Amino acid sequence: MHEDNQTLVPDSFIALYRDARQRLTATREHIAARYELCEDLANLLTDRASTIHFRDGIDEAEVLRRCHRGLLVEPASVAPPEAEWVVRRTAELLNWPIDLALD
Repeated sequence: MHEDNQTLVPDSFIALYRDARQRLTATREHIAARYELCEDLANLLTDRASTIHFRDGIDEAEVLRRCHRGLLVEPASVAPPEAEWVVRRTAELLNWPIDLALD
């Protein structure tokens, strides 16, 4: 029996896989799988980021920038746009400001 993937991928993530003409650059299955990985990473990072923020007294923006840099270390498991999405999603889950420069 074939089961359709019931994962609802948010538009913010799908946008990572659209070209200039707004066409998808990957299959829906691939996008759903990548979304699940990135959502899992964001959820895992919430505890880590929160702990660093409170234990070390590092401000939220700096904690998120460090997470972003860590996601990009080779061999990276996520592409740069995905890493940015993960960090912004982590901030959202923590109710931290998400309008920050990650560079």
